[in-house]
Amino acid sequence: MADIRATVQVGKAGLTEEVLREIKAQLEKRGRVKIRFLRSATDERSDMKETARKMAEAVGAKIADVRGFTVTLEKISR
Repeated sequence: MADIRATVQVGKAGLTEEVLREIKAQLEKRGRVKIRFLRSATDERSDMKETARKMAEAVGAKIADVRGFTVTLEKISR
């Protein structure tokens, strides 16, 4: 998963509709997207897996990796 750079950053506002739209667009274009969360965007690292699950569900993707405050999502093959 280290082969791609984080192309979406989530700040204090969290997962807004705008951020989710950008993630969807990048998934369609690239098939994989790496999202980096600022520490202020979530309470704890332990919440990241749950946050990743909700985000993947919202954009119709699957979780490829969760490491610290970075999540990688992949487009679901149909």
